[in-house]
This record gives sequence, structure tokens and C-alpha cells, in this order.
Amino acid sequence: MDTCRPKPPLPARSLIDVGEAERLGVLFKSLAHPTRLRLLHALIRARELNVSDLAREVEMTAQAVSNQLQRLAEISVVTSRRDGLQIIYRVIDPCVPVLLERGWCHIDEFDATAVAEAETR
Repeated sequence: MDTCRPKPPLPARSLIDVGEAERLGVLFKSLAHPTRLRLLHALIRARELNVSDLAREVEMTAQAVSNQLQRLAEISVVTSRRDGLQIIYRVIDPCVPVLLERGWCHIDEFDATAVAEAETR
């Protein structure tokens, strides 16, 4: 997986147009599901996992996991390959780990700020 490098950097870009905003909305909507986020995190940690291992990891049925992985494949975030009877998945979008890290950073900062504010009251 390559690194995620927007070109040019976000502050230097012109304002996002409607079409790009819609595409970005589709991406965020697809990622905005707790199960999909957990699946992505499991795949990032392990690099590749088959459906059975992913199902075990997130404590769901293989069919439910397959359905969620299909949604991620539709937006080109994950890909699969067949290995005998197993289907192996991996994250192919190098920006996805960055998005998850930034999102996690955001909630950690929010939690830390909330604790600090509560302590000063």
C-alpha cells in the first residue's frame, strides 16, 4: 500500500465542487458504519484476512461480514482474492488507514478535552 498524499495539500486546493463533495459524501457514508470500521481496522492490523477470520474477529456471521465487505469493495477500499475455497480481503486504499487514524485522533482529543473541562468545573 502506498502512502496517502493529496496533491496539492488541502489548504492549497480550490473550494471543493459539488461533484467532488458528493463523491466524498459517498465515501464517508460508506465508512460511517461501526462494523465496517471494525473490519477495516482488523484488515489494517493483519494486512489480509479471510472472511471466517474476520467474522470471528468482529463476532459476526460470515454472511454479515461478506455483506459489509461488499459495500467496501464497491467503493474500492478493499479487494479480494480467492485462495482455494477461501476469499482473502485486504485494504487497497492507502488513505483509509490515515482516515481511521485521524478519526480516532479526533475522538481521543474530544475525550481528553471533555475530561479536562470536567476537572476544571
